[in-house]
Amino acid sequence: MQHGFLNKLYELIKVIKGIRVMRMNRWLLNLAGMLALVCSTAVFAAAPVASEKKASASATNTAKRKAALSTKPRPVVKNVAQRNAVPRAAARPSHGQLAGLHGRQDALALNSSVALVIDQDTNEVLFSKNEQAVLPIASLTKLMTGLIISEAKLSMDEVITITQADVDTEKGSTSRLKVGAQLTRREMLHLALMSSENRAASALGRTYPGGLQTFVGLMNAKARQLGMHDTNYVEPTGLSSKNQSSAKDLAILVNQASEDAILREFSTSHGHQVAVGRQTLQYNNTNRLVKSPAWDIGVQKTGYISEAGQCLVMQAKVSGRKLIMVFLDSAGKLTRIADAERVRRWVEARSVMTPT
Repeated sequence: MQHGFLNKLYELIKVIKGIRVMRMNRWLLNLAGMLALVCSTAVFAAAPVASEKKASASATNTAKRKAALSTKPRPVVKNVAQRNAVPRAAARPSHGQLAGLHGRQDALALNSSVALVIDQDTNEVLFSKNEQAVLPIASLTKLMTGLIISEAKLSMDEVITITQADVDTEKGSTSRLKVGAQLTRREMLHLALMSSENRAASALGRTYPGGLQTFVGLMNAKARQLGMHDTNYVEPTGLSSKNQSSAKDLAILVNQASEDAILREFSTSHGHQVAVGRQTLQYNNTNRLVKSPAWDIGVQKTGYISEAGQCLVMQAKVSGRKLIMVFLDSAGKLTRIADAERVRRWVEARSVMTPT
């Protein structure tokens, strides 16, 4: 609108200048020029004021929007770990938990739902808890696997190859022994007993003369021969929950295994290195008690699957007595070790109190 007024004014001046016939006085032309200058100055002076008003209004609106946002609750910003966290599935209860065995209290307040402590020389039962319960035994199975291999007197230097048949399809567990890895039977047995190597145990059973089914049949036959009537095996690793036994039967197995020099040596070995192709792999014992100066362990084996809980069997000398200890279905990773320590201190205390 303001620019339109200026244009008309300039057109008027032009018209006035063009009317030569009327011989307008020069002062009139100057007056028109002065009027145009005054009007243009007024228009351009008003422009900054309008701009300032517009900027002020914009600032006011921005302040209002910020005020409105500040009244809304801010969302909690989670860190990357929280944003990516997946809800942890509830742990599958063990067979012992489902059977209500954890509800039974005992004098030593053990975490294992099943326990048995026997004097190996006298067969005296020093402590027992649910010893008749038949439960999955996980990798305690490998003690029978080792016993069958050792008693068969097969060549311990024969090279065995890991195949796809040895890959765990039961639990999906992993192994550093890749398909195609080659070790001697001696090394396979060492890793199976010391580090609970599942593929090694599987390969030992698969390559037994007659095949896997023959081997499993021998495991069950040996159990019957030893008087382990609560025991059943379906494979040589312990990954299947159908491998089951009782503490009473496992004490018999530990007693027999403690008489075998190879099982004693391999199960209590602190660590062992094996060359697989161009790699040298370091394996360690799954039972840290074998390194403890407080323990004198003759033979041992650990085990775990969710259905079995944490398990441990040992033959150890405590206070001059050779003891067989069985702990099944312990709830925590370290509780089976804590239970063994508690039993050892209890036996030592009893030895001090008992007159000689």
